[in-house]
Amino acid sequence: MTAKIGGYIVLFLCCVLAQVLIFNYITLFYVAIPVVFIYFIIRVPVNLSLPLLYTFAFLLGLTVDIFSDTPGVNALACVLIAALKSPIYYIYVGKDDRTQFLVPCVATLGLIDYCKYLLTFIGIYCFLEFTIEYFSFANVKDIVILTSASTAFTFVILLAIDCLIPVKT
Repeated sequence: MTAKIGGYIVLFLCCVLAQVLIFNYITLFYVAIPVVFIYFIIRVPVNLSLPLLYTFAFLLGLTVDIFSDTPGVNALACVLIAALKSPIYYIYVGKDDRTQFLVPCVATLGLIDYCKYLLTFIGIYCFLEFTIEYFSFANVKDIVILTSASTAFTFVILLAIDCLIPVKT
């Protein structure tokens, strides 16, 4: 159990450092913003206890908020998406004893199911983030454009990252 928590901490630190040091400075056509730090929430097993998942999600969002000068936007969006992790997962994967212990990745879910899971997860996160940031539906067009572009850009990056990380079975 200690090795698993140590692995989560390493993944947490890698996601935060990658976002803060690299991906915060990348934008595609001033519209698409990669949010790769949410890979941590995507990657942890679905059967992780909810208090631990919410704590990790809040700390992840808060850490990125501190380094990005976005007061609470990412923390709130991360906790909301952590609450939706299990329902999103079970939309695409049947609920049984075997699937609750899987680590969501290409190797365990297969490419098609993982891509659907990843795209849904990222899309909801980006929509939440930009809606919270604008705090209004007056700019619906901007929210839709930012959400669509950021979702597509982040999806490509996270799919590439996931294919590079080995899975321990």
